[in-house]
Amino acid sequence: MSISDVMPASARLQMWSAVGSMALCVAMLIASEFMPVSLLTPIASDLQSTQGMAGQAISISGLFAVIASLCIAPIASRFDRRNVLLSMTLLMLVSLVLIALAPSFVWLMIARALLGLAIGGFWALSTATVIRLVPAEDVPKALGMIYMGNAVATAFAAPMGAYLGGLFGWRVVFFGLVPFVLINLLWQAKSLPSMPAQAAIPLTRLFGLLKRRSVAFGMAAVMLTFAGAFATFTYLRPFLEAETGVGASQLSVLLLGLGLASFLGTYSASAMLQRRYLYPLLRWLPLALAAVTLGLMELGHAFWAAAAMMAGWGALNAAIPVCWSTWLAQEISDEPESGGGLMVAAIQLAIMLGGALGGSLLDHLSVAAPLVGGAGLLMLSAMVVGNGTRLQRAVSA
Repeated sequence: MSISDVMPASARLQMWSAVGSMALCVAMLIASEFMPVSLLTPIASDLQSTQGMAGQAISISGLFAVIASLCIAPIASRFDRRNVLLSMTLLMLVSLVLIALAPSFVWLMIARALLGLAIGGFWALSTATVIRLVPAEDVPKALGMIYMGNAVATAFAAPMGAYLGGLFGWRVVFFGLVPFVLINLLWQAKSLPSMPAQAAIPLTRLFGLLKRRSVAFGMAAVMLTFAGAFATFTYLRPFLEAETGVGASQLSVLLLGLGLASFLGTYSASAMLQRRYLYPLLRWLPLALAAVTLGLMELGHAFWAAAAMMAGWGALNAAIPVCWSTWLAQEISDEPESGGGLMVAAIQLAIMLGGALGGSLLDHLSVAAPLVGGAGLLMLSAMVVGNGTRLQRAVSA
């Protein structure tokens, strides 16, 4: 009999309500972070900036997410964890209001910086918080709920943003997220229990992991993979508008197909990981994603070909985080919290750099250039992974 089985019904309800409130917060954070992907063109036009500059709205949130993910643990150790999480959600609420009201590109970037702090802070604390909220045997189920919020936002945020943005304007889309975040804040305030401060993990311990050869190669591959993916993903709308000739409604269909395919990618990766295909997946998934990216560039002039490539892109891209999370649990099992913080920082830094690279290529070369640049980074990632031996701690030792 598990611990949760002997808990009072009210305590179990409170526990899962708290986890549910965190899952909704994750969904809102992901939706807010990547909404500009589907609204890049109207944002750039309204704020009198280039599309490449507007894409930096994702990059700037990535930069501040890196800072938050590295610094939040020492800061949070001084306060009740409940209050810290509520502060992150409140910060997201403020940022969304500022984005919707932004009178200029500078204000947009300030608002996105605040959002980045919320993203990095919340994600860096999420796993450790779940461990404190639920019994050990229920941690996998609780984490599954958290990542389901991620999957739902990935699937529906971008297409809904493109569709509603076409009808009502991009500012209304961001305003539309505000009531959901406010409800989420109230839900968290009601369901999250007090979680007194615990001893913090110093930054020196986190960065000390990079002295391990396997971790250093792993983080390099992580950054190349995510930078390559987001150099492309951030600028899919300009490419599809210019090369495929889609309007707002067709764009929403393509993005919905990409998002729905991510569920298949997540499920397939999980099934293959159970058969111990971790290192082949880490090598071949970025290569396959690069191939599909180049295929989109070559065949994207036809709508149905673009739709097929977008679905393939979504499935492959969704499988990658599942594999790297498994690698983290397997190869840094002795330092899961430090490894998790390092992974969040690496991913967010990669999102920032990938978005910046793609924006520069878009502004100075062509709408297809971000796809070429992204594919190149993905190929480099596969080269770093190699046959996987350099990512394994036992071999490196």
